[in-house]
Amino acid sequence: MTLQKAVPLFSVFDMPLAIQFYCQGLGFEIVNHSPEVDTQEGRFFHWAYLKRDGVELMLNTAYDSNERPMQKEPQRWAAHEDVSLYIGCEDLTRISQQLRDGGIAHDPPKLMPYGFWEFGIIDPDGYRLCFQSQDRT
Repeated sequence: MTLQKAVPLFSVFDMPLAIQFYCQGLGFEIVNHSPEVDTQEGRFFHWAYLKRDGVELMLNTAYDSNERPMQKEPQRWAAHEDVSLYIGCEDLTRISQQLRDGGIAHDPPKLMPYGFWEFGIIDPDGYRLCFQSQDRT
């Protein structure tokens, strides 16, 4: 038996906001999603499979239909600060500019003590995404 890949699943508070961030801001495409539902929170799907280049990610709502609280529960969402997704890039400068063009501000790439150039962003649910390359470009 050979393992082929791992695909992270992020729990999200607001699926339309998460889809906007990942698709419009980061350039991911929706490969698949669950059926749309009408809820008091609006119309959306609870699960989505996203892909950009060789990176795949799944998003799932943290609450069932009509059960989402008005605001995030701080203790539940604070744990997301411990989750980081590292994404290797061929052209870090180009990715950085694409994110800026998509409305996602971030610090410029910097050389880390372990030899990689990288920059990080935080998604709407508190997950850290780190874009990195062994080359500055």
